[in-house]
Amino acid sequence: MVWERRKEDEIVTRQRKIQGMGFKILFELTKFRIVLLITLSTATGFILAADELSARILVPVFGIFLLVSGSSALNQYQEWKTDALMERTKLRPIPSGKIKPFNALFISLLFLLSGFLVLFFGTNLIALALSLFAVLWYNGFYTYFKKINAFAVIPGSLIGAIAPAVGWVAGSGSVFEPQILVIAFFFFIWQVPHFWLLLITYGKDYEKAGLPSLTRTFTTEQLTRIIFIWILATAVSTLLIPLYGVVNSFPVNICLIGLALWLAWSATKLLKSRYNEFSFRFTFIEINIYALLVITLLFAEKLFNPGYY
Repeated sequence: MVWERRKEDEIVTRQRKIQGMGFKILFELTKFRIVLLITLSTATGFILAADELSARILVPVFGIFLLVSGSSALNQYQEWKTDALMERTKLRPIPSGKIKPFNALFISLLFLLSGFLVLFFGTNLIALALSLFAVLWYNGFYTYFKKINAFAVIPGSLIGAIAPAVGWVAGSGSVFEPQILVIAFFFFIWQVPHFWLLLITYGKDYEKAGLPSLTRTFTTEQLTRIIFIWILATAVSTLLIPLYGVVNSFPVNICLIGLALWLAWSATKLLKSRYNEFSFRFTFIEINIYALLVITLLFAEKLFNPGYY
């Protein structure tokens, strides 16, 4: 009896390990951290347009979550041979052999189909069209354009601007309203220094894989100054949010202005850091936290808005 019980325990433990590995592979394949940020930006767009926090938000948020997960997984399928050549990406699920390319493709298509169906039945045609455009732009245009042009991230950043717009139109807003254009502009600008801070850290990796890299065109000092300008542009784009009346709460607007000033001040340290790798990594973390704080403040608008209650 004791031997059988031990055998059963071993089987259960092994099954749990397999399940844990499966979730970890899925987590890596879908780039969950990026998916979470994009999903939050969609939720932000919806709340600001609908002017309420209701159960209706679940449909566009869940649809975008599925869609972005599928798009990210499809991107890894498209680039797994290149990923295998770079230190930063060689341990991703497909190049490391954790999952077969065909299985990754199947998972990505399943996520994409599920996301489209959720948005089709739960939102409206404009939200669906924007989502379809984002997938085509990312997996059809950007994924291949970055193999031939080092500046591909600039048009590629359009993808990040679409997610809050999907939430906005799903919340009954118009895609041409200045408020959502300002929010979309912020996410568009933010993505450029976000990516280039990675690039300056892993530039040699891109060169090794045969990809065009700005590190071949500019010196580290020049590239640092370019990134500094884009970070300042991100701070300025944040100031447009109070200027265009996206939020009505005075405390939230003051916090947004203070946050923008902090980012601009913090970016100056990048110029004084003698261009070491640690400062680039630290600034990369800061600018990601910055985007989360902006999203949090836009959510907080509902807490300060008496109409919410």
